[in-house]
Amino acid sequence: MSTIAELRARREALVVQRSSGVARVGYDGKTVDYRSVAEIDRAIEALDREIAAAEGRRIVRQVRVTTTKGL
Repeated sequence: MSTIAELRARREALVVQRSSGVARVGYDGKTVDYRSVAEIDRAIEALDREIAAAEGRRIVRQVRVTTTKGL
């Protein structure tokens, strides 16, 4: 299992590459080719979950919908 520092370094490399528009990421002497920006986004989300788990916290995402008939 990777350390939190390694996970954060991988996440930072993905964020930099996503913003540059390049689909190839290199870290620790390894290179990964991604097919699309959506695939990079999914990898970032997966790393966020791994980092949260390693820190002992959970990522909670909620969507609350409130409606009214306008009466």
